[in-house]
Amino acid sequence: MTSERQTVPFLDLGIQERAIRRPVAAAWKRILENCSFVGGVEVTDFEQEFARYSGTANCVGVANGTDAIVLGLRALEIGPGDKVIVPANTFIATAEAVALVGAECIPVDCDPTYQLIDPLAVTLAAERFAPRAIIAVDLYGQIAPMDELSHIAAKYGAALIEDAAQSQGARRHDRGIGHGVALATTSFYPGKNLGAYGDGGAVLTNSDEIAQRVRMISNHGSLVRYQHEVIGMNSRLDTLQAVVLSEKLRNLDQWNDQRREAAQRYHELLDTQSHLVLPMELAGNHHVWHIYNVRVPAAIRDDVLRGLQHAGIGAAIHYPVPVHKTPAFRRLVPSPLHCDSAEEAASGTISLPMFPGITEAQQTQVAETLQQVVGHCLSGQFQRI
Repeated sequence: MTSERQTVPFLDLGIQERAIRRPVAAAWKRILENCSFVGGVEVTDFEQEFARYSGTANCVGVANGTDAIVLGLRALEIGPGDKVIVPANTFIATAEAVALVGAECIPVDCDPTYQLIDPLAVTLAAERFAPRAIIAVDLYGQIAPMDELSHIAAKYGAALIEDAAQSQGARRHDRGIGHGVALATTSFYPGKNLGAYGDGGAVLTNSDEIAQRVRMISNHGSLVRYQHEVIGMNSRLDTLQAVVLSEKLRNLDQWNDQRREAAQRYHELLDTQSHLVLPMELAGNHHVWHIYNVRVPAAIRDDVLRGLQHAGIGAAIHYPVPVHKTPAFRRLVPSPLHCDSAEEAASGTISLPMFPGITEAQQTQVAETLQQVVGHCLSGQFQRI
């Protein structure tokens, strides 16, 4: 194998930056000249644009994706004594937000094929725990089975929340994020399909009342200056990030189409590899491939990852430890929890380079290197680094 070098990056944000450099520079120059750094027309414009793009009535920009979930839970008056169902295989922020409002986190298993939250597991947990809310994560770029989950939530009197941090532009049955739920939250962390040049997030909802509560809580509990109705927090989307997001939003469909083309190319390049499990798109979904993850035998996963990275392939793991197995949560969740599919997925998953503008040559190099490394690991010829 070659000496360690980054021949194919996991993510190349420079391609997007160059595409919008001129309009962003002009907008930033105007903001700097006006010294309008917090709020203002640019934030309002983006909120309206993203709400319209998603097909929801309201969008409230906030400081980051974790705050978005916290604010959504608080707007629904979920807190101490309440239980909230979350998927076991997700970034920890989903569960972290539940803990931050004082509620109890109930992780449940995923579907073994699509790795989305499993409606059957949600039903069993709802019968046992009577949750106030269910948070479904649109994992890797495709929307969770919200149609099934909305019926379950209604049956058990729980609010359904969509964590759409990885699914900007995704659709289910031709509807975007924020449909059939009390509210959806998202993150504009730079690496997201719609990413800022720093942190950012939003709450989307068709409820004017929920939107107003989110806006109030995010602004120190105030809708009118110095009139504080509740104990709030400071969580606002800043103006510089809003103009970046507006410019990127104009390109989002094109960039997502490039991700879909890249995913199809990976499918074709890797389809004959018997030791790989390739990701699948749930029927009715329009997947936007925030992450392209494959699964390899758990016994060789860490060696495969090291081999790819040593060969200059920017591979990663999403996610190595299910929520209920992390030191932060293993003493806070009820037992026994049966999350076998989530634990199996965590032990074998590897995320391959995926970004708008990735070339056919780069993907071919990734596929050939992956095939070589897996072969070496299975034959016992891989030398640990």
